[in-house]
Amino acid sequence: MYQKEQDLFADLISIVTRLRGPEGCLWDRKQTLSTMAANIVEEAQEVQEAAEKGDHTNLCEELGDVLMDILITIEIAREKGLFDYQLVLQEAKAKFIRRHPHVFGDTQVNSAEEALSVWQKMKQLEREDRK
Repeated sequence: MYQKEQDLFADLISIVTRLRGPEGCLWDRKQTLSTMAANIVEEAQEVQEAAEKGDHTNLCEELGDVLMDILITIEIAREKGLFDYQLVLQEAKAKFIRRHPHVFGDTQVNSAEEALSVWQKMKQLEREDRK
């Protein structure tokens, strides 16, 4: 299941490493963590606009742009020795599971609002644990 998606995701990572490599794209190679953060915000706004308009074709394209910007950002961090794709994916996986105890654990909720409340409570506990 999802083998095609896994292969495509691996292809995207290969494309990003090539774009950032010595023979890659001059624009992509020039980017920094800061410039990519600004790009992600800009693309996220375009995602919001497409979603609000119900423009699903453009939404799909803009989501791809956000994904590419995120992957480029991870690649820059990997090059700097800060973290890598695996760590980002592991952290995201752990967070999704941890913040959904009503799906992956024993917590019971009866509405979307209760599910959001659980998410927010888990997020607050994480913040307290980091102090």
